[in-house]
Amino acid sequence: QMELVESGGGQVQAGGSLRLSCVASRIMFSIFNMNWYRQAPGKQRELVAGISKSMNTDYVDSVKGRFTISRDNRRNTLYLQMNSLKPEDTAVYYCAAALGGGAPDYWGKGTLVTVSL
Repeated sequence: QMELVESGGGQVQAGGSLRLSCVASRIMFSIFNMNWYRQAPGKQRELVAGISKSMNTDYVDSVKGRFTISRDNRRNTLYLQMNSLKPEDTAVYYCAAALGGGAPDYWGKGTLVTVSL
């Protein structure tokens, strides 16, 4: 089993920044591909950003240039730096871990990000 605990969410004005963190309980954190998902009100959950065990990264088009995903394997922690936040970024953000390229094997419970005008 693997526990994932997100933190760093909150309310911020448009144009502001937040950094989300996700701490994993499993010591072999480094073998997992890690992802941030989000689910906005009235929308389906979407993959926002991913970082592979080899440190390759990818982002959904809507956040490219604004969000940065990173990981610190020494601390079993995943990060999402979010800059130039927009109201459209309002969502519950979830940390997820996958052993392969398919669906995540483990999920966090989420942290709420609210971006106001």
